[in-house]
Amino acid sequence: MATKTTTKRTVTKKAPTSKSSPVKKTAKTPAKKNAAKELKDLFEDSLKDIYWAEKALVKALPKMQKNATDKRLKTAIENHLMETQIHVKRLEECFKSLKKKATAKKCDAMQGLLDEGKSIMEETAPGSVRDAGIIAAAQKVEHYEIATYGILAAYAKVLKENFCLKNFLATLNEEKKCDALLTKVADTRLNTKAL
Repeated sequence: MATKTTTKRTVTKKAPTSKSSPVKKTAKTPAKKNAAKELKDLFEDSLKDIYWAEKALVKALPKMQKNATDKRLKTAIENHLMETQIHVKRLEECFKSLKKKATAKKCDAMQGLLDEGKSIMEETAPGSVRDAGIIAAAQKVEHYEIATYGILAAYAKVLKENFCLKNFLATLNEEKKCDALLTKVADTRLNTKAL
């Protein structure tokens, strides 16, 4: 009597392919004709971007202050408005040290954050809830600025633009302090009051 030998075969199943597969091949983004080719170009472009952002913030902060009701929040916004005006002057000094005209280039990120802040004010009733929303919007702005000034400082260091580096680090420190103050104002009682 003959015996049958069977061998087990391992079958590897292929993952199903579909048109809605999460991994898609994407094309490289083509560079514009005037795209930055060196770090110095990117640095100057970023400088124009944050210059626009700071100038736009100078216009937006008084609206936030007017809509705030908490006294400490109003004071924090007023103080940061004065600092922001100094930030604009520091950026102008950086342009001057680079022998460039102070030029603003629209910052889409800041425009989006400011639009969101306006929307938050429109969608909240005056009082502690709106104050909580204003703090949230302001902190998003601060975080964007903290990231930007950190990046600019790193570029300035590599490019040996020491005057700009000093200015960026001073502004970065002020942005961090403002963010910490907003957190303190929210945490001490404002968010609880907004319940």
